[in-house]
Amino acid sequence: MEVKTDNIQEQINQMNQKLDLVLQYVTEQRLKSEVIEDLVSDLSIIGKDAFTSAIDELDKQGIELNIDDIKELAFKLIRNVNNISQLIDLFESLNDLAKDVGPMIKEVGIDFTNKLHEFEQKGYFEFIVQMAKLLDNAVVAYGKTNMEEEKEYSLWKIFRELNSREVKQSLGFMLTLMKNTVKESKQITQ
Repeated sequence: MEVKTDNIQEQINQMNQKLDLVLQYVTEQRLKSEVIEDLVSDLSIIGKDAFTSAIDELDKQGIELNIDDIKELAFKLIRNVNNISQLIDLFESLNDLAKDVGPMIKEVGIDFTNKLHEFEQKGYFEFIVQMAKLLDNAVVAYGKTNMEEEKEYSLWKIFRELNSREVKQSLGFMLTLMKNTVKESKQITQ
């Protein structure tokens, strides 16, 4: 009989251990529940204070909110999460591109400025200004010339006109321009 009693005692001890574990678990659950209740209570107080503060501030600013508009906005945001994510990805890509391209654009700007300085040193801009004046003068002179009123020139009259100061200056200018153009083109090709 003693064997039976020992066996029963062992079973009782095992049951006591299991019961202790269950009681410990219940106690832990009760503590967790109390912590959650305290947290919910604190969050409720904070939420009410934040809501009240937000309403007071909106009232001070004279802003009226329509709850239906806010709900509609929230639904639109939720519906367009993928689009918003793609837009953010695009901005990130553009930012990365700007970081990569920025130094190259700066270098191109410096090169462009140096090239403009070189052109200015060579007198290209002054040449362009003078050519613009020349073309402007040619347009004014052409405007003053009436083809219907011009008479035909005889060869003798042409030879006499060639001897005039204005024609000599014009021909000299044209010859000098052509010579300088040839010189410049030779220098550029070398």
